[in-house]
Amino acid sequence: MKTIFVTGSNRGLGLEFVKQFESNGFKVIAACRNPRLADNLNSIKGNIEVVKLDINSGSDFENISTIYKNENIDILINNAGIIGLNKKMIGEINYEDWKNVFQTNVLGPTMIVEKLLSQIARSQKKLIVSISSKLGSIEENSGGGQYAYRASKAALNAVNKSLSIDLIDKGITSIVISPGWVKTDMGGQNADITVHDSVTQMRRLIESVTINDTGKFFNFDGDIIKW
Repeated sequence: MKTIFVTGSNRGLGLEFVKQFESNGFKVIAACRNPRLADNLNSIKGNIEVVKLDINSGSDFENISTIYKNENIDILINNAGIIGLNKKMIGEINYEDWKNVFQTNVLGPTMIVEKLLSQIARSQKKLIVSISSKLGSIEENSGGGQYAYRASKAALNAVNKSLSIDLIDKGITSIVISPGWVKTDMGGQNADITVHDSVTQMRRLIESVTINDTGKFFNFDGDIIKW
């Protein structure tokens, strides 16, 4: 049985990843900030372990590394992310907010890769997936604004490109995926695609990628996004 580790699993895309991968025969390690308050996550029946992971807590990363030191983790999904003060434009930027956005969207995913690297390397699938955004594409930025969020996702893309180079000798694949504009708390109800449809297509992509795909920036439907 393959094992998948999902961050930000208590709602939205993360919760749907947990549901779908468990239904498809995976053991799911579902990480979230406060497991005791994650009612929707705790209500899911099946082969699921809920574990505490606050992206801003160094001790949580150490605990994760210790708890799962003997686990083989086939797929790591770096899903946890925040949008920050999205409406702030140039001249209104809150730099403390930038720090929070980068901690969650860039430093957190990098730290969990480091803490679980051995577990991923000795698994069968050996796959790191980070949930990015088309808003992190520099070439496709035609709208401006959203400085902190765009910059954080571009940085996340850069981290994963380096991971794809540095980890290929270990047989590890590292990719980023944009989930599309999804009807979540972050995306809003005017978004184009439901959580179920986005995750369904991403799950199929995740299960089909190979080492030949390492370093790529995918749209949820499998198309390649320009950097």
